[in-house]
Amino acid sequence: MRSRWSLAILGVFLIVAGGLLAHLTQTSGGIKIHDIRFKGAKGNTMSALLYVPPNATAQTPAPGILAVHGYINSRETQDGFAIEFARRGYVVLALDQTGHGYSDPPAFANGFGGPDGLAHLRSLDIVDKNNIGLEGHSMGGWTVLAAATAMPNDYRAMVLEGSSTGKPFAADGTPSWPRNVALVFAQYEEFSALMWGEEKARDVTKSPKLWAFFGTQGAVEPGKVYGDIAQGTARVLYTPAITHPAEHISHEAIGYSLDWFAKTLQGGTPRPADGQIWFRKEIGTLIALLGFVALLIGAFDGLLEASMFSKALRLPVVEDGTMPAHSAASGHRWTVALILSALIPALTYYPAFALAGTFVKPSIWLPQGITNQIMVWAVINGLITLALMRFAPKRARRSGLVGQSVLIALATVAIGYAALWLADLTFTIDFRFWIVALKLMNAKQFLIFLIYLVPFTAFFVVALHVLHRNFSTMAAGRGTLYLTNILALTLGFVALLGAQYGTLWLTGKLFNPLPDPGFVPLSTIVAIQFVPLLAICAVIATFTWRRTGSSLPGALICGLFVTWYVVAGTATQAAF
Repeated sequence: MRSRWSLAILGVFLIVAGGLLAHLTQTSGGIKIHDIRFKGAKGNTMSALLYVPPNATAQTPAPGILAVHGYINSRETQDGFAIEFARRGYVVLALDQTGHGYSDPPAFANGFGGPDGLAHLRSLDIVDKNNIGLEGHSMGGWTVLAAATAMPNDYRAMVLEGSSTGKPFAADGTPSWPRNVALVFAQYEEFSALMWGEEKARDVTKSPKLWAFFGTQGAVEPGKVYGDIAQGTARVLYTPAITHPAEHISHEAIGYSLDWFAKTLQGGTPRPADGQIWFRKEIGTLIALLGFVALLIGAFDGLLEASMFSKALRLPVVEDGTMPAHSAASGHRWTVALILSALIPALTYYPAFALAGTFVKPSIWLPQGITNQIMVWAVINGLITLALMRFAPKRARRSGLVGQSVLIALATVAIGYAALWLADLTFTIDFRFWIVALKLMNAKQFLIFLIYLVPFTAFFVVALHVLHRNFSTMAAGRGTLYLTNILALTLGFVALLGAQYGTLWLTGKLFNPLPDPGFVPLSTIVAIQFVPLLAICAVIATFTWRRTGSSLPGALICGLFVTWYVVAGTATQAAF
């Protein structure tokens, strides 16, 4: 019994070790973090993390910064910025935009939540109301611009990370509005056409829209301060050689923000911008995420020993005590199966997302736009896999697995959920690295989870059944089997992303397989998460199949896990 639970014990150890590292990093120097809820102007509930440095008291108020994530992210995505701001003596309110994280939906409502966030920051007696900065990434930039529009005299400076003034969601920038702005715009920015009207981000210095904002009649010089800080008209452009999502985890981008607020706000603690420690938290939460995966499959292994599961689910043995033989694809058939398994999901990705964006709009019944797109992709690929199933090698069917598979999958994922809840309670973290994040669900998200659980689980039941029929045998080496299944599920997306970002690096823009020019950047960034998610599913599916000889338990676990991951981590566009 102890050996069966050893992987789960390792998972717990990794979660505790990673969580402790993350917690010590984000509370370095006596910083306190509070998970708060507050009411917006319209009675809506807003969510945020409040970082309080030790120098901030009611007797000695400290400067404050409102930090806001981008679209389909959450408050923790700006942790690198928040940690470093707080270490330099700023009170930081890391906000969940409306319809994101634990802030009430719908997304985009009430100025994305920006005015509510700024009003709450200003209401704190530990904040110096004469020294408030605004920082936002992507749509978070439009969030802080909405705050600046609603409360034009209630902040002193702003940093826009991969964002813009003007259309589609902000007021036009002028040489005098907003106040004292630093614009960090990456050289390989995916949204340059949307933000500043230039197809290639490296040409942003030539944007007439940017000229109007900076008050120039020619190319803007990166690093040069235009205007006057004392008058509130200062402007500066920084162009690090990174991409839009990489701005979250860039020492350079965070350093520019630190330098700008040091110049424009008063009362912070002197500390050089190059002494950053935030990446330790990313490492810590990554270790915790890996521990979660180990805990999940270790818990399954331990539960399988219980008599209520072992009799029905444990892999049967033949009379001589050996494991049963399984047929799988071989030779050219194996190669074709691997190519189709990898490429079809990637080739259908953009068309499925475009189809869902056109015909499956967010509603009370399907309230999440990105989740709808992933769901349509899953349904299309499930149907294609069903059509191709007859070409896969046949396997003997086992009866009596459904009920026990459902129970063990629910118990396994419940153990993983409890681990995340305890980590959040103890360390104030989620399990994440960069934009890959597993979060707890609130009550509304749990109801949404139930809506999407059936189509996502149906996809995994079909897809993993065919995966194992094509590739999984007990005779295959364990490492070979894991690698094969991981490649079958992820290789197409690795190739898609390699082609997109290789093209971006060579030409300055992504290639566009569809007519809508604004569609590809967001969908491509979403696709990044498919690689680690599907790799995790391949590991779970392979481990559970090797223990049971059935694809069903792993498929149910993956359905629960992926639905939870997607629903908790994206935006809810419809009121629910």
